[in-house]
Amino acid sequence: MQGGDQSSTEREVLTANANFYRAFRERDVGAMERAWSSVHPVACIHPGWEVLHGRDEVLASWQAILENPAAPEVDCAESVAVVLGETAYVTCVELLGPDVELVATNLFVRENGDWKLVHHQAAPFARDPAADPDPSQLN
Repeated sequence: MQGGDQSSTEREVLTANANFYRAFRERDVGAMERAWSSVHPVACIHPGWEVLHGRDEVLASWQAILENPAAPEVDCAESVAVVLGETAYVTCVELLGPDVELVATNLFVRENGDWKLVHHQAAPFARDPAADPDPSQLN
């Protein structure tokens, strides 16, 4: 949850989420590697990409993104954490510039006392709730 009614565990998850986005923004491959689980299976869906499975494939994708000078700078906003025991997820908005936003979900598990990513997915979305969605795009 956002605001003053967060539990300490929700704050821990939001800190892990912020660390992920810090690694992204600062193009820090080592920090990105530390953000992801090294014990549990992981997956990632970058916008427009196929599903990536496994730590090696996921981290190779992040290394390629972080080392690409044309990759956008990303900030995170509107983060909300939900904790479900030893698992948690964060929904947020990724800000890629003044007019580009993606909606994202980051799934975390507790691993050796720390919250580690096991899944990231980001996708475009429409802010205008009055806009009629394309029914062929709904699942």
